[in-house]
Amino acid sequence: MSTSNPILVQPVIIAGGSGTRLWPLSRAMYPKQFLVLQGNRSLFQQAAGRLADLACEDLTVTAPTVVGNEEHRFLVLDQLREVAGGQTAAKVLLEPSGRNTAPAMTLAALQAGEQGADPVLVVTPADQTVTDEAAFTEAVRQAVRAAAGGAFVILGIRPDRPETGFGYIRADDTGEAAHKVLQFVEKPDRATAERYLAAGSYFWNSGMFVVRASVWLRALQQFRPDIAAATQAAWAARSADASFVRPGKAEFAQIPAESVDYAVLEKCPGRADVEIRMVPLQAGWSDLGAWDAVWQVSDKDGAGNATVGDALMRDCSDTLVHATSRLVGAVGLDNVVVVETSDAVLVADRSRSQDVKHIVGELQQRSRGEHTLHRKVHRPWGWYDSIDAGPRFQVKRILVKPGASLSLQKHHHRAEHWIVVSGTAEVTNGDQVLTLTENQSTYIPLGQVHRLANPGKMPLEIIEVQSGSYLGEDDIVRFEDTYGRG
Repeated sequence: MSTSNPILVQPVIIAGGSGTRLWPLSRAMYPKQFLVLQGNRSLFQQAAGRLADLACEDLTVTAPTVVGNEEHRFLVLDQLREVAGGQTAAKVLLEPSGRNTAPAMTLAALQAGEQGADPVLVVTPADQTVTDEAAFTEAVRQAVRAAAGGAFVILGIRPDRPETGFGYIRADDTGEAAHKVLQFVEKPDRATAERYLAAGSYFWNSGMFVVRASVWLRALQQFRPDIAAATQAAWAARSADASFVRPGKAEFAQIPAESVDYAVLEKCPGRADVEIRMVPLQAGWSDLGAWDAVWQVSDKDGAGNATVGDALMRDCSDTLVHATSRLVGAVGLDNVVVVETSDAVLVADRSRSQDVKHIVGELQQRSRGEHTLHRKVHRPWGWYDSIDAGPRFQVKRILVKPGASLSLQKHHHRAEHWIVVSGTAEVTNGDQVLTLTENQSTYIPLGQVHRLANPGKMPLEIIEVQSGSYLGEDDIVRFEDTYGRG
């Protein structure tokens, strides 16, 4: 293929999911796309890396556009920096609330048009995995070339089992790299899924889409003009802050929530004016929708057991044990999932992994924090780990990144005692500014305005002891904040 006019490719990563079925590892404020389930990269980082690898002689790939949740914005930036050598040119579009994939994809298409170009969007969820990245790259390149000519292309997964949890695509094998899509099918029952598997012409819908920005916008205007108009209104009311772009909050709330499939794709087969194609993907794909899917893609021993962390197994088979903070021993388990974190343990029949979402629902109903946060909570300046608590006291381990600082703040109901474990701390304590090093400490009285900063080049670690009548995270009054929090 000639390289005189390479195809411009805009990767788009949809990173707004909550991953409730992977609780207790996945939480609302640290969902599964940001978790490292295997290796040393999160699912989100794996997605970014796969898309960056698409570049070749006839494809020019830009920095990614990430569409995510306002609450996860610093997780996105931190994880992109880790895989981009400390810098990234990514644009992060922040949704003030979830409106499903059709508005998210529309935001990315509108952002792409701001540069006056009409790139091919390669849209992927942030929480999937593949084991054969070379096969993934080749399939997506084929899809991009088909989409450059005006087609709307989907990546379809050839099923290896009668799966009832996915939607299906029926495709006509014309011998071309991109097959003609004949029909979209809802999640089937078991008997229907077995029939689809035997037929050989049905594929799982991966949720990965490849299409020119202008083609998507025209199709959305044709089939769902209400979503198109509302999303454009939110985009017109956007504000920008460094790498972040925020659609208008009030306008965004008016957008109907809908998926790409329901809004456009399922209306297209059989129409002459919209060409829908599918490229088969055989790359060890998984959407990791539940713990059973994690078990399926994990390395296993001879008895079918998969382990992560400090785990000892005896007389177990087809079982997953994921330990994060302590030793887990398992005896005589068959087809079981055990997931241990510092504040919660899940034990479930592996075949009922989908039902974990009901545990999360009950946690929400009871207003319990375990559905939202881990014991270790990530912040834009670093993290804190609540290592002990009791009546009128709480102990936290706090890490502050080099050059970072917490907000200038005060508390109405608690006093704090800080002890430096390692690094250098710059402490604002009322009218005083102190420099503290290892084994030095300071006391922050109740109501005192204070700030903790790390002026050094190494991480700062402290132990914070809180005491008072109320120790909730909402007892905070911020006066100055680097990160735009109220």
